Order: sequence, then C-alpha cells, then structure tokens
Amino acid sequence: MYLLDTTHCSLILKDAQSGQRTDKSVRFISTATSAIVAGELFYMAQKSSNPDVNLLVVKRFLEDIVVVPVTSECAQKYSEIKIKVVRRFGPKEKSKRYRISVERLGFNENDLWIAAVAQANNLTLVSADRDFQRLREAGVTDLNLENW
Repeated sequence: MYLLDTTHCSLILKDAQSGQRTDKSVRFISTATSAIVAGELFYMAQKSSNPDVNLLVVKRFLEDIVVVPVTSECAQKYSEIKIKVVRRFGPKEKSKRYRISVERLGFNENDLWIAAVAQANNLTLVSADRDFQRLREAGVTDLNLENW
C-alpha cells in the first residue's frame, strides 16, 4: 500500500479542481495518506484565498482515501527517527545536541511524523520531498520511497 505525502495529495486536489480526474485514477490502487498530511491539507485550505471551497474539496478528497491514524507505534517510530536525526545531523557535543530543533537541522517536524506513519504501517511513501531521501541516505530510516 502507498502512503501519499502532502505534495502528492495537493497535486491530486489541484487536478480535481481543474476538472481533471486524477483523483479517480488514484482510487484504483491501494493508496492512503496520514492524519498528519490531512492536517496539512486542512491548514493549506484554511489559509488559501478561498477557504470555504478548498475545505470542502479537502473533505471530499479525504472521504475517498484511507487516512492512517497516528498510533502509539507511530509515536515510537517517530521518536526513533528523531533521535537518529539529532545524533546524525546535530552538534557532536551531547549537551548541545538535545536543545536543537530538527528544523534547524534542515528537516520538517511533520515529515518525521509522516515517515514514522509509513514505517510503522509498512507502507511505501510516495513523495518528491528530498528530506525523505536524505533520511534514507543518512541511514536514519529504511523507508520505501517512490515518486510519481
């Protein structure tokens, strides 16, 4: 099963709004997204120039796709990924290492959660986001990644 990241979901939503039916074709394969991505999509809709319409589009999209929740297993995976990021990319001095944010290390906090959801549920993450590739290349995760 595939877990779509925010960028891929956004592209599907744009296609749907423009009259293309890409969202229909995605339903024929096993796809899902995470609750984290759902939150990002709702946020993007609310900050848009047309929030009422865009919120409705997001709600309809999420009705047609599996939304994988964040479980305690996901939370454990998240903590494992985050500690590896801090150890791999953070300061070498241990006392400074734990005061640094992952954003300062070049990673988005939500991306760590999305990676954790994918790993905890044994899903292939579909993303064009370079951060996921960096996580894999650095040995932080063993994510299955694809980019459509």
